[in-house]
Amino acid sequence: MSEVIIVDAENSIAGRLASKVAKLLLEGKKVIVVNIDKAVITGKRRVIVNDFMKRLRIKSNVNPRRHGPFKPRSPDGIFRRMVRGMLPRRKPKGKAAYRRLRVYRNVPEEVLKKGKPIKFEDVIYRENPYGY
Repeated sequence: MSEVIIVDAENSIAGRLASKVAKLLLEGKKVIVVNIDKAVITGKRRVIVNDFMKRLRIKSNVNPRRHGPFKPRSPDGIFRRMVRGMLPRRKPKGKAAYRRLRVYRNVPEEVLKKGKPIKFEDVIYRENPYGY
């Protein structure tokens, strides 16, 4: 049985957290990420929303409802997709690592029974004191 690590994503930068989680998964640990809806994506809000909407508009010409590409819309799905992009998912090692990932929007009771969530100090979002 692999070691279970519970990570609290509250007030963390999503991309940096995803890279830490991907590294832990490749080391063979099972990772549970909680409070992912409180994670932060840095950058200008308008640019981020426009990029997200542009990706959602890409559809198949044959039958857009049946054929892909299918894009996640929920915070947990978006984070899982981020981590999947950082794993060698077509190789057995990457597939096994991706199966060990669990992502939740809040903190479920059964997760709290497994242990206390940890926070990575180097991925916490801090406001820029200089205003840019």
